[in-house]
Amino acid sequence: MAVDFQGRVAIVTGAGGGLGRLHALALARRGAKVVVNDLGGAVDGSGSSATAVQKVVQEIRAAGGEAIANAASVTDFEAVQAMVKQAIDTWGRVDILVNNAGILRDKSFAKMDMADFRLVVEVHLMGAANCCKAVWPHMQAQNYGRIVMTTSSTGLYGNFGQANYGAAKLAQVGLMQTLAIEGAKHDIRVNALAPTAATRMTEGLLPEPVLEALKPEAVVPAMLVLAHESAPTRAILCAGAGGFEAAHITLTQGLYLGIGDEVPEALAERLAEVTASEGQQVPGGGSVQGQVEVGKAMAAHGH
Repeated sequence: MAVDFQGRVAIVTGAGGGLGRLHALALARRGAKVVVNDLGGAVDGSGSSATAVQKVVQEIRAAGGEAIANAASVTDFEAVQAMVKQAIDTWGRVDILVNNAGILRDKSFAKMDMADFRLVVEVHLMGAANCCKAVWPHMQAQNYGRIVMTTSSTGLYGNFGQANYGAAKLAQVGLMQTLAIEGAKHDIRVNALAPTAATRMTEGLLPEPVLEALKPEAVVPAMLVLAHESAPTRAILCAGAGGFEAAHITLTQGLYLGIGDEVPEALAERLAEVTASEGQQVPGGGSVQGQVEVGKAMAAHGH
């Protein structure tokens, strides 16, 4: 099956460099018309410049593709709405949103300024939410949409010095879970991508042979599959160095311990049984937890 985007319109945020630029180029190469969005700031979110975006647009046009530039900050909802309007005024629709914009303000939590915590959450989480909100009514109206969140192994599993970034990145997965459920009846599929890639966000952290393996190009196929007509929904795809994996938020079978004064001691004693992974499942929605719990209670009482 060809992963092809003929006739589709895509918005890629943070597309002035790094992974976002490669996402925009790949979508355009496979036939999509692309809004290349980037505020053009530094890795820490400071400053702005339109030159990076213009270059990417020129690259796409030089290769025979169609693209327009947009310099909205994803934290500015009005600017984001104007960006979506720009896409619709130019090409009549929006099919794909790749939420890739992000910044870093790394420090151990003990030393982190809360303003840096808030800003990182603002860009990654509120930025993604703003973009989703702006495209949502159009995707509903056309009964088609593909949204790709960019999460991170830091959000899924943690990383020293990145409490703010990790919190914001896992929050995008939470946003994905509900949007996928709400979007299903309009064929809006929402997924998350966890990239391992050497870009200016990871500069100076890794040795040369590792950097070579972690070419950002290696991540792009996962984005293309998640943005495509044939995409799954509610998937967390991990990608890097030519490898692809999926992350799942699972629910173990657990134990029924009832209600009573002795339950804390029983739980402490049997915690290993509660956390044991045999027979765990990937719930289809948040209500599954309650169903499992009530089911155990009913069974314990002979219902």
